[in-house]
Amino acid sequence: MYGDRLVQELTTYNHHPPRLLADIGGTNARFALELGPHRFTAVLVLACNAYAGLHEAIRAYLESDTVRQAYPAIAQAPIRHAAIAIANPVDGDLVSMTNHHWEFSVSQLRDGLGLQTLVVVNDFTALAMALPYLQPEEKVQVGGGQAQPQRVIGLIGPGTGLGVSAIIPAGKQWVPLSSEGGHVSFSPVDAEELQLLQEVWREFPHVSAERLISGMGIELIYRTLCCLQGQTDALELPAAEISRQALDGSCPVCQKTIAHFCAMLGTVAGNLAITLGATGGVYIGGGIVPRLGELFAHSAFRQRFEAKGRFVNYLAQIPTFVITAEYPAFLGVSAILTERLPDIAC
Repeated sequence: MYGDRLVQELTTYNHHPPRLLADIGGTNARFALELGPHRFTAVLVLACNAYAGLHEAIRAYLESDTVRQAYPAIAQAPIRHAAIAIANPVDGDLVSMTNHHWEFSVSQLRDGLGLQTLVVVNDFTALAMALPYLQPEEKVQVGGGQAQPQRVIGLIGPGTGLGVSAIIPAGKQWVPLSSEGGHVSFSPVDAEELQLLQEVWREFPHVSAERLISGMGIELIYRTLCCLQGQTDALELPAAEISRQALDGSCPVCQKTIAHFCAMLGTVAGNLAITLGATGGVYIGGGIVPRLGELFAHSAFRQRFEAKGRFVNYLAQIPTFVITAEYPAFLGVSAILTERLPDIAC
């Protein structure tokens, strides 16, 4: 009976070759198998710090019980095609992560894993390509506005860093932008933000948007506010704990930290919308904002998004959405891999 099932599985997989998909961040590496069009299974999240390199993490995933249970035929029909979204610029064969120590050659990784195809793209390029595939229940609109069809769609997302991308309509397809927009210079909009910036300048000569609008940014804002209030002996809190205490209202400094974070994100998202003419909407990804829930919805984000002087009416018409899908990057990286493998059924 097992032999008959294996033959049936191999026949199915020959029509829909299983593919390895990965979303690599500065903290976690997320993996999945795609056993058919948008059929993601064997999803596993591994801590990057637990592995010496990406090759070791992928090997651990492929040899896991999770994969073997989802795809028992892996020994007879190994994975041959893979796509990786990574939180890093991808330019050429050598990839060196910005917010982690992993470094690898794409060609050597491909050969070492026995793959025929390995596509490596920026994580926010992949996430941008996922936007057309999101279902209504996988996003939440914040504020007003109405998306115009077949127009540029912007994407921004704070996590370990600050990702920025967009997709541009090109006939029946979308073209993603590879961007490092999170590293633009931070610009304050009021006296309080200027005071924060002046304090941060003491430590960092160049303060990027990512420096403040990210997980590490939440921690930096918190420390700076404590110093400004004379609380020099305050404990250093991780971003997750600052968010938790802001959500339960137990710490006024944490609440103020998240309020600044949301407002700053609104300013940068509005800058992105104007720069790109993103009348198709602006989406917010990353791991931080979805966890803030109603706190984010009632923050100054949307007010700051629209606060562009003479262009306030222009921005008021552009909708902003929080992505709530659990693993949206898999949709995008799958679409990119499909474009690279036009002759392979998927």
